[in-house]
Amino acid sequence: MNGIVGYLLTPCDASGQVDHALLARHVERLVNLGVHGLAPLGSVGCLPYLGDGERDAVIRTTVAAAAGRVPVLAGVSSLGTAQTIRHARFAQEAGASAIQVLPSTYWTLTEAEIFEYYRQVAEAVSIPVMVYNNPFTTGLDLPVDFLRRLTALPNVSLIKEASPDETKIARLREACPDHVGIFVGLNRMAQRGFQDGAAGWCTAAPNVCASFILNFHRCMAAGDVAGAQRWFARQSELLNFLMDHGLPRTVTAGLELCGVPAGRLRAPLSPLTPALRTAMKDILETMEII
Repeated sequence: MNGIVGYLLTPCDASGQVDHALLARHVERLVNLGVHGLAPLGSVGCLPYLGDGERDAVIRTTVAAAAGRVPVLAGVSSLGTAQTIRHARFAQEAGASAIQVLPSTYWTLTEAEIFEYYRQVAEAVSIPVMVYNNPFTTGLDLPVDFLRRLTALPNVSLIKEASPDETKIARLREACPDHVGIFVGLNRMAQRGFQDGAAGWCTAAPNVCASFILNFHRCMAAGDVAGAQRWFARQSELLNFLMDHGLPRTVTAGLELCGVPAGRLRAPLSPLTPALRTAMKDILETMEII
């Protein structure tokens, strides 16, 4: 797995239930736009707000709609190890290509507890496991040496790095075996990340500006650093806006502004305020997306 992995919104209908027909349309749209992989049940997919059965159904719909055209990276994280293992095994049985796992926390976990969590999950499946380091949501910033230790576990062959440390991806690339793919998880780190050896970029932004991201990636892959810088600069304001105001809200608004049905947000999330929606519209008009 490499390249641009597009993260999917989990749209709901007017009654608050997951709208699977609309989710399938979102899958089709992102595949047609050219993303290299799809990721249901990430932050933009409202993973913490979905029940077990809903999570299963989202994975089934995504895998079926993708129809083998691109790999599917399924989010399976839960507070408890047993629940994470349950979702990991379901994702594998449903046909996901890989799973993404972060250490969901209530009590702050020790490194020994986190290592054992990953060990049990990794040993429960035979598909690739992506370790997700996201200090913004977990309150934990897993250090390079610890992440390297995790890559010795069976099936751990992907790392998504979302810390604000500009040197982290380069240090991970140097520390980890060559077969381990390092992925950018923080939008503003994408350019530096690819320069430092990242295999891909995990992002919800293709829902709104896929052509900008894919052109940026094509330039990076071709060694056209100047071209990549131009494409990245043209989208940087939008990338920051998406993160600053909450991915489910901003991606929903962005899709609607682009004329794409986005469905409802899962409560307690609510739409962008009118002022923020206007600000987003101004950004998209400047980019000539709308």
